[in-house]
Amino acid sequence: QVQLVESGGGSVQAGGSLRLSCAIIRPAYGSLCVAWFRQAPGKERAWVATIASDGNTNYADSVKGRFTISRDNAKNTLDLQMNILKPEDTAMYYCAAKWTTICPRLPGTFNYWGQGTQVTVSS
Repeated sequence: QVQLVESGGGSVQAGGSLRLSCAIIRPAYGSLCVAWFRQAPGKERAWVATIASDGNTNYADSVKGRFTISRDNAKNTLDLQMNILKPEDTAMYYCAAKWTTICPRLPGTFNYWGQGTQVTVSS
């Protein structure tokens, strides 16, 4: 069983930065893929970035070069550094996890979800 708790959302002007964190409560052993997704009002939940247990990362084209996903396996934390934020980044952001060595990108394939944290970017 895995539990995820996000923090760090808020409001910022376009061009600003925010850092999201996710505390991961998990068993000690096993390869856990962790990811960030986001969902804007009226839209489907969308993949943002993933990081595998070996540190391999992948990003959606819309955030590549602006967002950085990282994890600390010793502390069981997941972070998302978001720079050069745009109004279109406004959404509820969720961390998610799946027991696998190769990270998928579809939200329906992830088994565990946090409660979400709101990010609002004003122009």
